[in-house]
Amino acid sequence: MTTGQLADLLGVPVTQVSQRLAVPKQRGQWITPARGLWVPVPPEFRAWGGPPAVEFIAPLMTHLEVAYYVGWLAAAAVHGAAHQAPQITHVATARTVRARQVGRANLQFHTREHIGALPVVQRTARSGVYLVSSPEVTALDIASDILISGGLDNAATVIAELADEPGLGDATLTGLAPLYPDAAVRRVGWIIETNTSQRLDSLADQVGRGSANPARLHPVWPLTGPLDPRWGLRLNTTVEVE
Repeated sequence: MTTGQLADLLGVPVTQVSQRLAVPKQRGQWITPARGLWVPVPPEFRAWGGPPAVEFIAPLMTHLEVAYYVGWLAAAAVHGAAHQAPQITHVATARTVRARQVGRANLQFHTREHIGALPVVQRTARSGVYLVSSPEVTALDIASDILISGGLDNAATVIAELADEPGLGDATLTGLAPLYPDAAVRRVGWIIETNTSQRLDSLADQVGRGSANPARLHPVWPLTGPLDPRWGLRLNTTVEVE
C-alpha cells in the first residue's frame, strides 16, 4: 500500500502515517522497501525482518515505475537449477535503482539494455505475479556476469542444469545472441555442449559468422590456453561442473 492509501484507510493525514505505523513497524509487522511504499509482513517472516524478495519485488518495481525481471542465480533457483538459495537477489532493471537490504532480502539491481525485448516468465507469490527471466535469458545473463554468479564453476553448473531441466532452446538462444556480448554467447554454447548431450548447431553457426577473435572462457584471466575452434573460445582455465 502507498502512504496515501494507508492515510485513507486509517482516516488520518498523509503526514501522520509514519507516526501511526511506527510501533507496528518496530514489531516487524510492516516494511518500507521504498519511500512511500508499505508492505505488510506475514507472521512467519517477522523474525527475518521481512518476507523474501519475491514476495514484494513486483509491488516495489510498480511503485518505482521501473521495468524489471528477477534474474541470474535467483532466476535459476526459480527454474530449479540452483543447488542452494542465493544470498542476493539480482534484478535487471531498465534504469538505475539503488541496492537495498530489507530484512534478510539483499537486492542488487543491474541496468539492462533491451529489457523489453528479453523474454520473461511469470511466477506467483502471495503478493501477486512477479517476472523472472526465461531459462535462456537466465543462462546468457549468468554467462555475461560470471563474477556475480558464484564464479565460473558455479555458473557452468547452473547453465548445464538449465540445459537439462527445464531445457534451453537452440533457436531461442540464437535469436537472443545479438542482444548479448559475444563472449557470453560463446561461453553458453561451449558449456552446454561440453557438459550435456545437447547440440547447438544454430547457435554455433551464429557464432561462426561473428568476430574471428577468440573470447575468454574466464573473463578475467589472460587470453591463453587451447582454442576451441567451434566456439572461438580460448580455454584459459578448466571448469568443474558438479
